[in-house]
Amino acid sequence: MAIDLADYEKGGTVDGDYDAALADVQKRLSRLQVAHVVCQQRSIILFEGWDAAGKGGTIQRLTMGWDPRHFHVWPIAAPTEQEREQHFLWRFWRKMPGKGRIAIFDRTWYGRVLVERVESYATEREWRRAYDEINEFEAQQQTDGVNIVKVFLHVTQEEQDKRLGERLDHPWKRWKVTPEDFRNRARRADYLAAIKDMFRETDTRWAPWKVIDGNDKKAARIAALTHIAETLEGCLPVDPPGLDPDFERYARAQLGLPKKG
Repeated sequence: MAIDLADYEKGGTVDGDYDAALADVQKRLSRLQVAHVVCQQRSIILFEGWDAAGKGGTIQRLTMGWDPRHFHVWPIAAPTEQEREQHFLWRFWRKMPGKGRIAIFDRTWYGRVLVERVESYATEREWRRAYDEINEFEAQQQTDGVNIVKVFLHVTQEEQDKRLGERLDHPWKRWKVTPEDFRNRARRADYLAAIKDMFRETDTRWAPWKVIDGNDKKAARIAALTHIAETLEGCLPVDPPGLDPDFERYARAQLGLPKKG
């Protein structure tokens, strides 16, 4: 079934207590990070969406209880001169996680078929070819044992304008607003067309998209984090690892602790 962004514009609120729901899903996510480390698993969690849709706030709460030694957040900006001389996926290959680690992308390789398409940084031949290249890239990661979670945060034009205005009025947040935000805003129709094509071409069985209604920030955070937790719980062991009995006996003897059982 085709993804239609119009289906994600209700802006529903959180069912129950937000703080309790957030603490609960963060506890699940904390255990999942431990599962990555103990079981030497690898995952990539990628975020796309409109400016001011809540990607940064969601990532902040996603990683709040995580050990920083075992994950990395990659904020993706325009490619450097060296990166432009390579295939567009080259810079992302270099950011894939090692064993026991999670890579989080704040914007991604989908820039090729979004901003690079809309702003004509890539030729039509390049961005049309990129759909297959991206699908193959993600299939290679999945086949190699990397878990993939793809999240798109959607907000209406009205909600985006409201948030941009709030940022302008906030002395510690106005730095987030740039001329690029308004250039992108002016081409919303072009971006909607590009997003529609992106979903149609890259919503695959091995790396499906999850669209989140971002028009209520708190509800969006809970929905996004819950989806990430549920997806990873389907890929990773959810029970705590066992302890080697010989090591346990040794450790208890060293610490003067009684034997169990």
